[in-house]
Amino acid sequence: MSEETLEISFDEIEKEREKYLLVDTRDKVTVEYGMIPGAISVPEQELEERAEELNGDKIPVLYCTRGLFSQEGAGMLREKGIPALSLKGGYTGWLFQQMQKESDKGDSEEEENEAMEQRRKDIELSIRKKFHKQLFSRFARGINDYELVKPGDKIAVCISGGKDSMLMAKLFQELKRHNKFPFELVFLVMDPGYNEANRAVIEHNAKLLGIPITVFETEIFDAVYNVEKSPCYLCARMRRGYLYSKAKELGCNKIALGHHYDDVIETILMGMLYGAQVQTMMPKLHSTNFEGMQLIRPMYLIREADIKHWRDYNDLHFIQCACKFTDTCTTCRTDGTSVSKRMEIKNLIAELKKVNPHIESNIFRSVENVNLHTVIAYKKDGVKHSFLEGYDD
Repeated sequence: MSEETLEISFDEIEKEREKYLLVDTRDKVTVEYGMIPGAISVPEQELEERAEELNGDKIPVLYCTRGLFSQEGAGMLREKGIPALSLKGGYTGWLFQQMQKESDKGDSEEEENEAMEQRRKDIELSIRKKFHKQLFSRFARGINDYELVKPGDKIAVCISGGKDSMLMAKLFQELKRHNKFPFELVFLVMDPGYNEANRAVIEHNAKLLGIPITVFETEIFDAVYNVEKSPCYLCARMRRGYLYSKAKELGCNKIALGHHYDDVIETILMGMLYGAQVQTMMPKLHSTNFEGMQLIRPMYLIREADIKHWRDYNDLHFIQCACKFTDTCTTCRTDGTSVSKRMEIKNLIAELKKVNPHIESNIFRSVENVNLHTVIAYKKDGVKHSFLEGYDD
């Protein structure tokens, strides 16, 4: 442990685990993507007001994404007389270490590969058996209901490294195994400038899950680094463009993204409450900039809770945001000046669900049951139409 930075490694913690309390200081959205086992969640902005909760028999060890802000938090707690520490490398460092430990299993490379192969088979079996109804059945239903995959398609399955896109890749492999009609898959990973640890975690998980990824590199992170206004929005737009371009270069006619049911209903409410419009995240779209290309969302009917259950059941650990600036980018932080709108919507839906258990399905179905005779105005092909146009007819 460093006296200057107050950092402690996970190996040091493991030697005397009963002495320490791991405290995840990342925001609630990020924590949903996975925590270190045994940790408690105390978001960074709540640390000061909840300091007394951490002043117990165990030494609190704070961690964030990469171990930068957790050092500040540990310093603040120490000023209050609480002997807090910061986990070296943060959550990403812990992930990287777990990956290395898994790779070291077995006395030989052959034994290591056999162990990884068995894990892959167990994970695939969980999709076919335990989670068949929640995951694969809804995946197949979404594809059929919205006609997302057709004979002769070549689909770029876009993998960011998170739980949603990794599961989507496995579900596509399972669909391919049924092989009801011919279509091709390319598992596409864009590296916009990942740090070494994030890139390694993505590659490790792809190998573990048996996903033959095609990686291509861009310099998007460097391009948006000095952008002050909405860098995350610009980054997302640029990433989408690069994915379309690379997919088309590889002969694909579609790109698949891992948005799920919860993303859809949150987007509907966000549009109404923050955008003053009624719209939804569509299950498929024609690209306006890349002729002949389409975007599809085959996870459209899958619940996020079921994705998490599958992840945790198989003891899988994924990254949430692979951006190398996450720990220094204020637009990615949930604090008093930059509140996550999506987190607000998640909390709102959770509160409404306490009163009405059907609230989520009602939100989803609301955009399937729009009655044009009961709306003031609507837009079609960019043209606004008023109810007055045909009122006297």
